[in-house]
Amino acid sequence: MTLAKAYVILSKEHGNLQLAWELSSQIRNCQRLLSEGAVSGRAITQEEAHPIITRLARLIYKAQDSHYDISTTIVTLKSHAVALEERAKAAVVQTAEFGQLAAESLPKNLHCLTVKLTEEWLQNPKLKSRSEEHRNSTRLVDNNLYHFCIFSDNVLATSVVVNSTVSNANHPQQLVFHVVTDRINFGAMSTWFLINDFKGCTVEVRCIDEFSWLNAASSPLVRRLSEMETNGYYYSGGSKTLEREIKFHNPKFVSLLNHLRFYIPQILPNLEKVVFLDDDVVVQKDLTQLFSIELHGNVIGAVETCLESFHRYHKYLNFSQPIISSKIDPHTCGWAFGMNIFDLIAWRKANATALYHYWQEKNANQLLWRTGTLPAGLLTFYGLMEPLDRRWHVLGLGYDVDIDDRLIESASVVHYNGNMKPWLKLAIRRYKSIWERYVNSSHPYVRDCMFH
Repeated sequence: MTLAKAYVILSKEHGNLQLAWELSSQIRNCQRLLSEGAVSGRAITQEEAHPIITRLARLIYKAQDSHYDISTTIVTLKSHAVALEERAKAAVVQTAEFGQLAAESLPKNLHCLTVKLTEEWLQNPKLKSRSEEHRNSTRLVDNNLYHFCIFSDNVLATSVVVNSTVSNANHPQQLVFHVVTDRINFGAMSTWFLINDFKGCTVEVRCIDEFSWLNAASSPLVRRLSEMETNGYYYSGGSKTLEREIKFHNPKFVSLLNHLRFYIPQILPNLEKVVFLDDDVVVQKDLTQLFSIELHGNVIGAVETCLESFHRYHKYLNFSQPIISSKIDPHTCGWAFGMNIFDLIAWRKANATALYHYWQEKNANQLLWRTGTLPAGLLTFYGLMEPLDRRWHVLGLGYDVDIDDRLIESASVVHYNGNMKPWLKLAIRRYKSIWERYVNSSHPYVRDCMFH
C-alpha cells in the first residue's frame, strides 16, 4: 500500500490521472479489508486478500512500466517513510495520553453506584448511627486479629479487595479492614460496607478529613499542594485557598490519598502489624500467614522487582544529584507497593515517617524524582525492606498481556498496576474475569449501574 501511494503521487505529477484514480481505489479496498479484520478481531483469510492484492500488484507493475524515474521513486518512498514514522510516533504519544486519561477518569457505572450509595447515606440516619457504633469496636485495636488497610476513593474496587481477601481466608471473622477515603466518597463507602456482609469480618471506614495532624505544618506534601498558586487562583478567584479545601479540591488529591501509606502508624497508633493493600489488587490465597513472616527487624516486607538491570534504584531516582549518589547504591533491587506487610513497632523505632518527610523536603524542586509514591518509598525504606517470595505478589495485570498462567494461579495477590484497570473498558480481557469474580453483581445497585 505504501508503494502504491508513492505511485499515486508520481502518476499525478506525470498527468496520468486515470492510473492515480485506479491505484487510490485499490488502496481503499485494502484499507477496508484491514479495517473489517481489525473490528471483527479475526485474521484475514488468503481468499479475501488474494484478489485485492493481485489487482493492486497489477497496477503497481503498470506504474513501473511507465518508466518513472527511479531516483524520483526512491525520494518519494523515502519521504513517505519519514512521514509514516512521524505519524507512528505521534500515535504512540497520543495513545499514551488517551490511556492515561481513561485510567484517571471515573466510568459512568462507578459514578452511578457512588451516587446511589451517597443518596442512601443522606436519607437513612440509621446508617450514620451504625457507623459511629463501629468506631467504638474493640476489634479495631485488637492486635490478636489480622489488620489490613486500604486507601481509596473507588467503592467497587475496595469492595473487591475486601471480598477477595475474606473469601480466601481460613478464618474471615478474624480479619479487620481499615479503609480511608475522601470526603466526597465517604458516605458511599460507609454505606456499602454497612449494608453488605463480608463473612463476619470488620470494616472501618474513615475520612481523610479526620486527620487534623495531616497539615502543611507537619507534611511537606500538603505544604507543597497548599502553596500551588494555580489551585489558589482556580478555586478562590486568585486568593490563597484554605489548606482544608486544598485537600478536597486539588486535582492531585488522589495523590495525597495514595501518600497515606507513609502515615500508617499515625492512622493506626495502637496496632503492631498491618498489611497494606492497593485498591487494584485481587487476593487469591489466605494472607494471614504474612503476619508470621520474620522481617528481621525491618519495617516493610515486599516483593522485589529487579531482573538484571531492570527496576533497580537507578531506574527510579536521579543519581546525578549528590544527595542521592552519596547515600544510595544505584544497583539496589527495587520492590513493589500494592501488597506489603508493615511492622509498625519497627517503623516507629526507625522513625520512617520522618525519613519520608526528609526526602520530600529534599525533593521540593522534583530533581530527585518526578512523581509517584514508589520513589519516595524506595528512599524511605532503604535498608529497611525484607524481600518476600515472588508468589506473594504478582504484578503487571494492568499492562502486560503475556503473564504466565501458572504464575497467576500460584499468586497470593495479583496486581492490576498500569492503566488497564479491571473496572475500565480498556482492561485486558484475559485477566478481567479474575477481578469480576469478586464483584457483588447480585446487589441491586450494582445490577442497575453495571448492566443498565
